[in-house]
This record gives sequence, structure tokens and C-alpha cells, in this order.
Amino acid sequence: MRPYLLPFLVAVTCVALETAAEIIQPTFMSYVVDKGVLLADVPTILHYGAIMLAIALAGAAAAVARNYFSTYAAQHAGRDLRSSLYSHIQTLSQENIDQFHTASLVTRLTNDVNVATRFINSLGRISFKMPLTVIGALALLIYQMPAMAPVVVVVILLTVVIIVLMTVLSRPRYARLQKSLDRLNGVAQEYLQSVRVVKAFAAEKREDARFTEASENYAMSGIEAMHISATFIPLINLTANAGILALLYFSQAQDPGQIGHLMAAVNYMTQLIMSLGLFGNVLSEGMRALTSSERIAEVLTQSPAQQTAANPVSLKDTSTQQTAAGLSLTFKDVGFTYAGSSEPALSHVSFNIEAGTTLGIIGPTGSGKTTLINLVPRFYDATYGTVLLNGCDVTQLDPHELRASIAVVNQSALLFSGTIEDNLRWGDEDATLAELTEACGIACATSFIEQLPEGYKALLGQGGVNLSGGQKQRLCLARALLKDPGLLILDDCTSALDSATEHKVLEGLRQLAHRQTTLLISQRIATMRYADAILVLENGQVRGFGTHDSLLKDCATYRAIYASQMGREEPGHEC
Repeated sequence: MRPYLLPFLVAVTCVALETAAEIIQPTFMSYVVDKGVLLADVPTILHYGAIMLAIALAGAAAAVARNYFSTYAAQHAGRDLRSSLYSHIQTLSQENIDQFHTASLVTRLTNDVNVATRFINSLGRISFKMPLTVIGALALLIYQMPAMAPVVVVVILLTVVIIVLMTVLSRPRYARLQKSLDRLNGVAQEYLQSVRVVKAFAAEKREDARFTEASENYAMSGIEAMHISATFIPLINLTANAGILALLYFSQAQDPGQIGHLMAAVNYMTQLIMSLGLFGNVLSEGMRALTSSERIAEVLTQSPAQQTAANPVSLKDTSTQQTAAGLSLTFKDVGFTYAGSSEPALSHVSFNIEAGTTLGIIGPTGSGKTTLINLVPRFYDATYGTVLLNGCDVTQLDPHELRASIAVVNQSALLFSGTIEDNLRWGDEDATLAELTEACGIACATSFIEQLPEGYKALLGQGGVNLSGGQKQRLCLARALLKDPGLLILDDCTSALDSATEHKVLEGLRQLAHRQTTLLISQRIATMRYADAILVLENGQVRGFGTHDSLLKDCATYRAIYASQMGREEPGHEC
């Protein structure tokens, strides 16, 4: 709120003027009745009527200004809060993201920020108006009927007790409400991301049941939270209305010539009731805003699991030949265990490859292949051991420069809404059409792109839904090649390609071997033959490292994979 303190203070000032206009009106109404109506004095009636009209116009103008300035401050503060939260999330490591879960982060970015913004707005519009109204109405009520002071004090004390009880009971319920919203968003997100799988298995009813259950939990959490307000706010109104009954009872002793005072007193008691009831609503909203703000703060105060070195080293300083020959890569006794897991994903992994080398990585499912490559661009940090690029520990490198020098192509090809050209330019915003065509030619994507009526301007649906799996993989590969990385990581990114197309792609990558290092993950033995060296993983451990021929002789794991694909066993010795 600090940058918008001035418009917020203007809004508060307007609230004070608006409240003063509302509070003073019943007093002038009492003058109209006692000095004008009862005495049949028309000029007096017109005089005080004109004053009341002027006060009403001033109050209306203050209300308009209050709405403008409070909304301005609240919406801009909400925008800044949302932007700060989003920016901070980008600084968090994958480990942090795993801790919060994607659906929960989306809820915090949207619903929780909206709740906080709405409360900031109500703070400027209502929260300051309520105490001013209570104080003003209370003072003028006692001025009009001094005998009512004890009754009003009792009414206020009872109201405070009810409000405190409501606060204590509502806060944990709003916390559960937001968590149930996280769950609801998570179910919806999973379905929208996996809609083809759901339809392929005709599992719409199952997904509908999951969503209905999550929606029901959210509804019940909302009902549970709203029950508190629904129970206690009427009690506040009942208490205040009892005060009106007491006021009418004590009015028996009122001078009949001062009936205007009674009218003003009833009006002030009504304002007092409305303000106390409004305070209950604002407090209920405040409890929800407090819960949301705590959830936002939980993310904002989260320190990235991966720390940047105080004086990061530049890759440009690690080797004068880095641009021409890619990056060398070394793993020294590296181990990694995922948070919450009791079993390590990698154990004591060590190997070294020179710049410009193609390393094939193969192993059974769950052997740790993807985990290994995730340590290189620091999506995760090793639990122990050291990962080095060009001889420098990756934790000592500038993260932005590190990732700028690496391109990763995953098996699950991810494309964005927009044109093919827009997606390719993620690799290089300034790439020329010739460079786009060259990268797509190496990735064997030119053929299908040129068949599209719009070519590179063809629009893609969300996630590239209007392309085949193989077409998406080739576009992602072309996008990575446009980056001209020192290290290219291919995580089974040719799995959706036929053998002939994969052969062309790998042959094209051979042409780039003089300027980049390549890590090639694949389940295919035929693909591994394109690599200069092969790393065999099983259960997170290195079972073999060498060429295709040497592994057939010395590594049982590699021979087993070979036999399962080629249909025959090769002679050799177990590693």
C-alpha cells in the first residue's frame, strides 16, 4: 500500500466527510420537526431543508471521490502484489514449486490476491466509515437523549463480545475454505491438461465424480465458514434492536415538544445498528483476507532452495573455446534425493565428457536419467557431489547465464498458444527467416510446416493441440537449436518419431557437433549408436560408461537392453 498511500489517505478523508454528512442529517431533521413542523414555521422548514440538501450533495460528492480513490489504491496495490508474487515464484527452484503444488500457486495468484484486494478496497470505503459512524452516532445519541447512555454502553459491550467470538470461530474455517479451493483447482487443472487421456479411456464419469467431490468439499467449507456470519451477525442486529426498544421505552419521559429529538435518537440508534452489523461483515471478510494474506506471505517469504553464489562466475571466463566446441561436463560423486523421498534417485554418479561430445544416456524406466539431466541447468541441486561445466561448479555460475547456454528438449513437447514462428522465436527473438528455416530443416520440421496454408504464421492451439506428437517434438527441437546452446539436452525427444525421421534428425545434429555438446537420452539402442560415449544407469547408479561395443562386452545391463530390442544376446562379461 505504501506507493498508494496518498490516494488511500484521500479516500479516508472523503470517508470522514461522507460520514459527517450522514451523521449530522438527523440533527437538522430534529430542528425541522421541533422548530418548523410543530410551530408551523415554513421559512424555518425551508431553511433547514436547504442546509440538509447541501449536506447531502456534499456527502454524495465525497462518496463518489471515496469510491474512486479507494478503488484506485486497492486495484493498483493488488496488481503490484500479484506481480511481486509472480516474480518471486519465478525465482523459486523446482523443489519449492513441488512443495506448494501448481494448483495452490494458481489459487494464491488469483483468488487470494483478489480477496486481499477486495479487503483493501473495503478498508478505504467501509472500515474507516464504521468507527466514525459509531463514535459520531453515539455522541449525538447521548446528546439527544442523555438517559440512554447506560443502554448504549451495554449494547456496545454485548456486540464486542459477539464479534470476538465470531472472529475466533471464523478464521480456521476460512483457512479450510482456501485449501478446498486449491483442491478444486487442482482437479480441474489435471483434467484440462489430460483431456485426451480421459476421453481415450472413456473416464468422463470418473473425472466428473472427482470434480463433483472436490466441488462439494468446497461448497461445504464455504457453508461452514458462512454459518458463522449467518449466526452471529443477526445476534449483533438483535442486540442493537433491543437498544431501540429500550430507547422507545425511555422516550415516555420525553417532552412532547421535542419529538424531533426522539426521531433523531432513533435515527442515530439505527445508524449505530447498521454500523455494528457492517462491522461484523467487514470483520468476517477481514478474517478471510487475513488467511489469504498469510498464504501469499508464505510464498513471498519462501527462500529459493537454490542459492546464487555471492560472486557468480561467468561461463565466458571458464574457457576460450566454449563457443566453438560447446561445454565440457563432469559429474563427481553426485547423489540426489527428492524431498519427501526415502530412496535416492541418484547415487555416487561420476563421469566426464569433453566439449563437443555426444553422450548417450540409457537405462530402465526409473533409473534416474531425467533426474541426472535436471541437475545440469540447476532445476534441482545435487544432494551431494559436484556438477561441473567447463570445470566450474554449476552452483557458482550465474543461473541466468547458465540456463542461457543450455537448451533442453523434453519428451513431453510443450508449445504455447500463438503462431509457429512465435514458438520458434523463444529460442532466438531476433532470428531471421533463414535461420528459422535452417533450424527447422535440421529438426525435419520444414516439410510439414510448408504444407500448412499459413506456413510459419500458422496458429497453434493451446499446447500445440492441432499438431501430432512427432510434429510438436520437431518444433521443440528446432526451437532449442535456434538458441545455439553450448549444451543441448535431448530427453527422449525423438520418441514420437519414426526410425527414418529420427535418423535424419540425428544426422543433422551430427553437423552441429563441432559447436555444441549433446546429452541424448533414449530407450533405443539404435539411437545410442549415434553417441560418442554411452552412460548406462540402473536404480540411480552407473552400471557402465563407454562405447556401444565396449558396453556389450562389459555391461550386463546394456546387454539386457540390447537383447530385449534386438532379440539376441551378445557375448560379454558382466560389469
